[in-house]
Amino acid sequence: MSAIWKAAGDFLILIINGLYSLTHSYGLAIIILTLLVRVLLYPLSHKQMVSMQKMQKLQPRLKVLQEKYKDDKETLNKEIMRLYKENNVNPAAGCLPLLVQLPILILLFRVLMNLDLGGATFLGISLEGSVLSTMASAVGASADKIGIGALFSAIAANPAGLLNVQMYLGNLVLLLVIAFLTWYQQQLSGASNPQMQFMNWFMPAFLTFICLSLPGGVLLYWGVSSLVGVAQQWYAKHKTEVEMQEKPVLYKDKPGSRKE
Repeated sequence: MSAIWKAAGDFLILIINGLYSLTHSYGLAIIILTLLVRVLLYPLSHKQMVSMQKMQKLQPRLKVLQEKYKDDKETLNKEIMRLYKENNVNPAAGCLPLLVQLPILILLFRVLMNLDLGGATFLGISLEGSVLSTMASAVGASADKIGIGALFSAIAANPAGLLNVQMYLGNLVLLLVIAFLTWYQQQLSGASNPQMQFMNWFMPAFLTFICLSLPGGVLLYWGVSSLVGVAQQWYAKHKTEVEMQEKPVLYKDKPGSRKE
């Protein structure tokens, strides 16, 4: 397995260096790499987003089925699967694009942790440094594998160092943009579902915590990918609304309200 990871990492380095030789910017190289990945994953991601939107639209009809067959679980499951099939919905489709992207994120993280970018920056973003390490450098602390607790201690010892905003502002702003885009995507996918309200806030907070220690290059990949994802989600939402309007509204009436 380690040989596969090494080969994949070497291939990713080859792509990044090739794109750098064309653009003379590691930031642009990462952005182009991101767009290439999104194009390759578009069929999967589009299917996932359409499926999620359809699942939202089907919630009222699912509730009617659950009420109608609450004492017959076997029939309920059959009716739910029939409803999914009629509307081309795959409940398991939501995880696949994320599972495909995770190895790329891990590879990119490993590559950028070991690839010498010569201190490269892009629009004020340190591609090698994380939010934690750039803030640590700003207050004069060691940036090597610094944690949140150590950073707070360093800031308490030298709060004036935070005035060196040019050292960490780009990474911090990018982190906040990623947090917002994650929250916004959660709103698009599950805002109307009360059961999703906790996840709407938990996921952005959790990902923000994870991203604190990620190199700026990984954050740049993640941010651009999230921005493209929002655009795709808007398109999928519009397409789903059109398709669902053309579908017959099954189980429109409440159980017991129809005459047999």
